[in-house]
Amino acid sequence: MNLRRYRAIARKEFLHIIRDPRSLSISLTLPLVILLLFGYALSLDVNRILTVVDDRDRSPESRALIERFVSSGYFTVIGQVGGTGQVSGTRQIDQLINSGRAMVAIVVPESFAKQIARGQEAEVQLLIDGSDSNTASIARGYAENIVRQFALEQREQAQNLRGLPKMKQPVDLRARIVYNDDLRSRNYIVPGLIAVILMIIASMLTSLTVAREWETGTMEQLVSTPIRPIELLLGKLTAFFAVGMVDMLVCLVAAVFVFDVPLKGSLLELIAISMLFLFGVLCWGIMLSTVAKNQAMAYQMGMLTSFLPAFLLSGFIYSTENMPWLIQSISYLVPARYFITILKGIFLKGVALRVMWVEVLFLALYALLVFIRTMRKMRLKVA
Repeated sequence: MNLRRYRAIARKEFLHIIRDPRSLSISLTLPLVILLLFGYALSLDVNRILTVVDDRDRSPESRALIERFVSSGYFTVIGQVGGTGQVSGTRQIDQLINSGRAMVAIVVPESFAKQIARGQEAEVQLLIDGSDSNTASIARGYAENIVRQFALEQREQAQNLRGLPKMKQPVDLRARIVYNDDLRSRNYIVPGLIAVILMIIASMLTSLTVAREWETGTMEQLVSTPIRPIELLLGKLTAFFAVGMVDMLVCLVAAVFVFDVPLKGSLLELIAISMLFLFGVLCWGIMLSTVAKNQAMAYQMGMLTSFLPAFLLSGFIYSTENMPWLIQSISYLVPARYFITILKGIFLKGVALRVMWVEVLFLALYALLVFIRTMRKMRLKVA
């Protein structure tokens, strides 16, 4: 390998990037736009559930129960219905749920307070829009927990009024959240977004480089020179590697200072592993560029093999453990799966490489195999 020829190729690629301000601006601003858009818009937190109330008892006990729902922070009461009969309240609830203006309806029947005072079992009806099954199941869990806690307190008050000793719970559950103690989905999503963005940007940048050389006719000029495939490959990688690392640092700064995601692990380890992952996906993009016959095909192949696997099969949003075994097997071939695991471990858990050495090994193996494959394709193109 001749360092002079390598520097010449790297310099040519840097000049090409600088002289194309539109592509450069897109490559630098697109990661931040994606991060801000997904970071703020994409949330797995289920709160502010639109709720309507039909309080047919209108007693202090029923109002106390409704207040529990309001003060929990999970339910947002948009109004009350009823007042002119049971049938009227049911129709209004149906209209609100069918139109999508409410997702949950709480119906407190008459004689609710009287049944509690008599020590009888009082009923509360909960109507949930099940069209969104995930949100509906979570809302049901929230509501059942609120009603269960309210019923327990009512029973304790009844015990005190009768002069009976305080009832002890058979099980005392004390939950301790070790990582992400605020349970913010943003802390879970943003680190994964960094992996998705790097894979998209890296594949998009490099998937066009060799195909563009053939379309513009400059590849014939390179072939006629004594340039070697390794020098051509590393020269192109150097320029795009620098752009990719700038994108990674921009995403890292935005994650920590804009989204307030805690970085509990080592920053140096995070940067080192990001460099390894970036090297592998850049090689993958160049390999696609050597296979494709034109830039349009190279771009389509780059997006198809970067965005969809990184978004759907990496565990970024959807858990791979819940997928069919065939899809799970395919997900093991997606490098973003291992990188996302490492990112979440460093960001949220603060674990070191000695804990995640298996994922790092897979990334290193991926980068090595793709580099060798790209070298062979490049050798066939240049030879």
